Amino acid sequence: MKKLLVCASLLGSMISFAQEKDSALTKNIEEVIISTISKKDSDYSNKMPLRAIEDPQVLSSVNRVVLENQAIFTVDDAYRNVTGLQKMWSATSRAGDGGAFVVLRGFVSSSSMRNGLVSPVTTTIDAVNLEKLEVLKGPSGTLYGSNVASYGGLINRVTKKPYETFGGNVSLMGGSYNTFRAQADLNAPLTKDNKLLLRLNTAYTNEGTFQKMDAKNSYFAFTPTITYNASDRLQFNVEYEMFNTRALGEQLFFYLSPDTLGGINNMKDLETKGLDYRQSYVGDDLYTTARVNNIFGQINYKINDHIKSSTNINNSHSYSDGFGPYFSVGLNANNALTVSRFDQGTRDSKKNWFQIQQNFNLDYTFGNGMRNRTVAGFDFLKTKDRSRFIYLAVTGEESFNNPVPANGGNYSDFNGSTLGNLYADPANIGNYDIDADLNTYSGYISNVFTPVTGLNLVLGVRYESNDFQGGEIFKVPTASYNQSAWSPKAGLVYEILKDKFSVFGNYQNSFKSNGYFVYNTAGDIALSDPERANQFEGGFKTNIINGKINATVSYYDIKAKNYLVTTGYTNNNRAIQNQTGEIHSKGVELEVNAYLVKGFSLIGGIAYNDTTDLSTGLRPTTAGSYWLGNFNASYQFLDGGLRGLGFGVGGNYASDNNVTGNFILPKYFVMNANAFYDAKKFRIGVKVDNFTNEHYWTGYSTANPQKLINALGTVTYKF
Repeated sequence: MKKLLVCASLLGSMISFAQEKDSALTKNIEEVIISTISKKDSDYSNKMPLRAIEDPQVLSSVNRVVLENQAIFTVDDAYRNVTGLQKMWSATSRAGDGGAFVVLRGFVSSSSMRNGLVSPVTTTIDAVNLEKLEVLKGPSGTLYGSNVASYGGLINRVTKKPYETFGGNVSLMGGSYNTFRAQADLNAPLTKDNKLLLRLNTAYTNEGTFQKMDAKNSYFAFTPTITYNASDRLQFNVEYEMFNTRALGEQLFFYLSPDTLGGINNMKDLETKGLDYRQSYVGDDLYTTARVNNIFGQINYKINDHIKSSTNINNSHSYSDGFGPYFSVGLNANNALTVSRFDQGTRDSKKNWFQIQQNFNLDYTFGNGMRNRTVAGFDFLKTKDRSRFIYLAVTGEESFNNPVPANGGNYSDFNGSTLGNLYADPANIGNYDIDADLNTYSGYISNVFTPVTGLNLVLGVRYESNDFQGGEIFKVPTASYNQSAWSPKAGLVYEILKDKFSVFGNYQNSFKSNGYFVYNTAGDIALSDPERANQFEGGFKTNIINGKINATVSYYDIKAKNYLVTTGYTNNNRAIQNQTGEIHSKGVELEVNAYLVKGFSLIGGIAYNDTTDLSTGLRPTTAGSYWLGNFNASYQFLDGGLRGLGFGVGGNYASDNNVTGNFILPKYFVMNANAFYDAKKFRIGVKVDNFTNEHYWTGYSTANPQKLINALGTVTYKF
């Protein structure tokens, strides 16, 4: 409460300095702020342009201007502005599974889409080319398929596009933990008629960690985009994304249990016992090198005033090679806390996604106020997985000093040279390889019908066929199979007050193919039925005071069934399973985005989720916290002598998180602040994240310590 009172006092002081001198410039700046904070319309949520007030699905979005004001340069940090989203893991960069993991509505998710197409990024995602981050809540299989969409929601990155004038900016940033960053955004017409346009965004970051400031983690992003407007009806777009990373992964503590920790069941008490929050338990050079290359091509053609065609081709490639250290905590004979260190890395690991998608959009009006909008599409997705996971197949005592004291020990022997020498002997290497190809063929249609002004009826369906080509999955030869499924959706929105207040409801569906499972001690296998998730949701949306206040409140109920449940093991240690698993997730979300008075804006919300694994009666260990809250309040002087000066303060709250069934990550409230001065030709800014120096832990069946107080300064030249 004391922190909240301090924040309220600061905001009150900011507002008291406000000037009330209007001008055309002030009006333009206000319009930008209002659009940034309140507008939640999307071209992607239903694969057609749809205003938030008429969309039966819940969408959260974070605009580029919000990221600039908060001095955020990664998608991971942008998540702090999304109501109901909780980050579990930062990116490990391992090809195949290395992207950041988050929780949405009780289900694990990750950033898997770019501009509405499959484009997973396994490294830390630089936000240098990000125009907007969209999070579509609930199962979204009807329009996006089964292979990338979580039952809790879907994350879509909308990238920056070229425009018709020369311009851009160059920024330098520096701050805590030896952080240095340089980035540039350049836009230029390439022809005099402005038909051929180029936009290039690039960035390089080098930083340590709060535990190992000399780590020298490096991140490079290069993201050019070209648009060719052949005519007023025909447009070509080509985008390229390259993310190169050489970094040490965050510290992950596995196997947490009161049974092995003398009854300790939470991280706060474990710190009191002697686990050093600030300590890096590794030596030098335990890096993973990772590369992501995404190529996107699009042809947009306006057939007539009512029909448009969009042809999309997308190729995403991820690669990694390097170490993956992880840790466990225990007690020695003297009841002192110890840390054991392990490694599971990748060697020449690769995963590819290739997609071709064709969409037709139709938009017709009839009679008095009737309208019908349709998207019909076909999609082919080829997933080629050549993941190569390795680990040390020797005991800790044979490789390096293990375990070690949790406090005051020498941890330098767990390093790249030691592990590299051990891995040089093939006898020391254990591996879990994947060699598998999956071809997915889909067709879908979604229709928004407006029989009378203010009433929208949404119906959609997808048919998807997953053609698994066979191969090897974690050392198990796996036969080919073909499995198909239907995915329907329905929604209704009624605008009680036109463009201002609407009531909505939706039914949404998604599914997943799990392939074969062993169902008896003899090792016999059968093809599992698809998992299925069905959501029913209802709520209200507002868009009032000339679009200055946008709010959504909703209640959802998701039931997912046909999960594979392990009941035992065969003689060769293969899991025996059945298909009786069910998960029930329900909750409430409130999100508010408001421009309250001139220059003062607020984004934030609160979410409650109750998820139960019906096979155990318990909350799944990957479901995250029950309660989540977020806010960011900012004030910018729009006129007078202080015009361009802005301040902001924000925070994120999470309740206790049970990550192993009997071990708790304690609740936390992390606060951030920022200030900036934005002029015509330059911008300077500073931010301080976690300014209360909170010790807080996140985790996906693990405990991962997060950054302590850290500051970053920014200088930008605009041209």
